[in-house]
Amino acid sequence: MTMLVQEIMTVPASYTSPQDSAASAAEQMQSRGIGVLPVVEEERIVGILTDRDLVLALAGQERGLEGLSIAAVMSPGAVCCRAEDTVEAAAALMGDHQVRRLPVLDDEGHLAGLLSVTDIAVNASEQLAGEALGEICEYR
Repeated sequence: MTMLVQEIMTVPASYTSPQDSAASAAEQMQSRGIGVLPVVEEERIVGILTDRDLVLALAGQERGLEGLSIAAVMSPGAVCCRAEDTVEAAAALMGDHQVRRLPVLDDEGHLAGLLSVTDIAVNASEQLAGEALGEICEYR
C-alpha cells in the first residue's frame, strides 16, 4: 500500500510573510521548536526561512533582527510537494534538492502542511528516511 504525504505531514504548518520582522520569525521558531518557516504572500509560497538564514543575517552585524524584514533574509523560492504525492516521491524530491523539509501544497497551490525527514522516519519508513537523508547530506 502506498502512503501519501497528506497522511503524515505536519498540520497546520506555521508560516510567515515577507513583511514580518526577522525577530518575530525567530521568536515563532523558538516558541514552537521549529527551524523552518515557509514564507507566504497572497496565499502563495514565495520563499523559505530557516534558522540558518537568521544566523547568517546576524553574522558580522552589530544590530539585531528587529530591523530586518523576512524578505531581506529569506531564501527566495521553495521546493514543494503536493499533499497527494507519495511519500516515496517526496523523499526523492528531498534528496534531489538536498532539503530536510518540504512545504506541502493543496490542490489550489496553498500551504497545506509541512513534511520533514523525521515525519517520514516516524510515520512511514526509517529506511526511506535514511536513504533520503543520505542523499541530502551527500557532498555535490
